[in-house]
Amino acid sequence: MQFSHRLDRVETSAIRELFKLLGQPGIISFAGGFPDSAMFDVQGIQEASEKVLRDSPGSALQYGATEGYPALKEELALFMKSKGINDIDASGLIVTTGSQQALDLIGKTLLDEGDTALVEAPTFLATIQCFKLYGPKVLGVPIDEHGVRVDLLEEMIQTHRPKLVYLVPTFGNPSGAMLSLERRIKVLELAVKYQTVVVEDDPYGDLYFEGEPAPSMLSLTHLVPGSRDWLVYCGSLSKVLSPGLRVGWMVAPAALLQRATMCKQFSDAHTSTFAQATAAQYLKSGRMPNTLAHVREVYAERAHAMGEALKIHFGDSLSFNQPKGGLFFWTRLTGLNGGETDGTAFAKKAIQEGVAFVPGAPFYADHADHTTLRLSFATSSTELIKEGIARLSKAYFSK
Repeated sequence: MQFSHRLDRVETSAIRELFKLLGQPGIISFAGGFPDSAMFDVQGIQEASEKVLRDSPGSALQYGATEGYPALKEELALFMKSKGINDIDASGLIVTTGSQQALDLIGKTLLDEGDTALVEAPTFLATIQCFKLYGPKVLGVPIDEHGVRVDLLEEMIQTHRPKLVYLVPTFGNPSGAMLSLERRIKVLELAVKYQTVVVEDDPYGDLYFEGEPAPSMLSLTHLVPGSRDWLVYCGSLSKVLSPGLRVGWMVAPAALLQRATMCKQFSDAHTSTFAQATAAQYLKSGRMPNTLAHVREVYAERAHAMGEALKIHFGDSLSFNQPKGGLFFWTRLTGLNGGETDGTAFAKKAIQEGVAFVPGAPFYADHADHTTLRLSFATSSTELIKEGIARLSKAYFSK
């Protein structure tokens, strides 16, 4: 069987492959990027789905518009307005099957063979894979604890003239970094100056621990005339409500939305109408604020526990910035005290001690840093976090 040559550009996700090792009993996993299923508002989702089946079963179980279920689009616009994005209405967005589909639609509509896309270094692994499938060069722009280095970003835009720039500015995956307000405005200015599309992926913006984060770039476009014409915003309910609903959305200039909708017709016709109707009813019910408050409290406690455990067990053998939101610690092996410096080798030793994480190298589009690793605190209790970090320490310092 002869397969498409485009498949030669991508590999199976290193994270998905790692999951094959996690079936062993007793493994403590810091590997996944999943929210904790124990915190899903099952009662609220059940009530929402039952009301949908009771009040509007015909429309909820039928084919729907590719652009999205009208009631959900209205609720998403209101949800975004509650976060300071005021100049948005239902006509300015389309619903996607998770924000992952939005990224695929962006790749399909914007990227050609030989184009260049700039991403953060490191960045969301699935974005690298998704974009590479369409044939562009994908290059990484260095980041620090305040997000993408805008000075280097401008240099790379000047040099490579990219078709698009992809950022996760708020509690990035995997970095956990938050792009500063000053840099957000600068990115918008660069988009206008060089007429380059900027993609703002925002699945973690509601998961903050220490006060609200900087405003989304979408909400700041009024400060930079013309920037709204170059900004694409991707949102998701996966991390704050349920990944299983597969509900995301995309806000973009009208011409891009039109083409993305056309491509979505070819892919799946529309996102599940039942899932959309359930999500719409849930948002309308008013339960989301309390759900988010609970999730933030639990994740803040777990992030604190992981940070303290890393300090106790690793000292200066491992460097990291304490995250202020999101789901991840991004850490670097320093090699001090005679420990391991290769994340992939360390991951194998860690599995032998009954703990799993994701090595950092796959999160780089190029020039990977093999000393890095990503730890997720989302799905483990504070007790398991402490035990898991102790096991990691044992694996690190063992000879």
